[in-house]
Amino acid sequence: VQLQASGGGLVQAGGSLRLACAASGMFFSFNAMGWYRQAPGKQRELVAAISEDEDTNYADSVKGRFAISRDNVKNMVYLQMTNLKPEDTAVYYCNADSPTRPYFASWGQGTLVTVSS
Repeated sequence: VQLQASGGGLVQAGGSLRLACAASGMFFSFNAMGWYRQAPGKQRELVAAISEDEDTNYADSVKGRFAISRDNVKNMVYLQMTNLKPEDTAVYYCNADSPTRPYFASWGQGTLVTVSS
């Protein structure tokens, strides 16, 4: 399984970014996926998840601002982030929605999102 996240960058508070994750080596359309983030000095946390049926769940901290989606033809998962806040600054990763999934992959480099105030 390989996962490559992209789309991060520097944005002002209130701005938007769209992250993308390309997946390979898995039966993508049958797999629930998630976006995680790790801020400096903090543990990695799951912020959004999408099931194979496109049911979505969000951490309270991003609910109403972030939207996860998937394209099963392109084997891609996306995270649309709006109304960004400085506390959203982190390295963002995609992976299975849970470490218990058999297709849970090694963490890649992720993509850095920096939100300036």
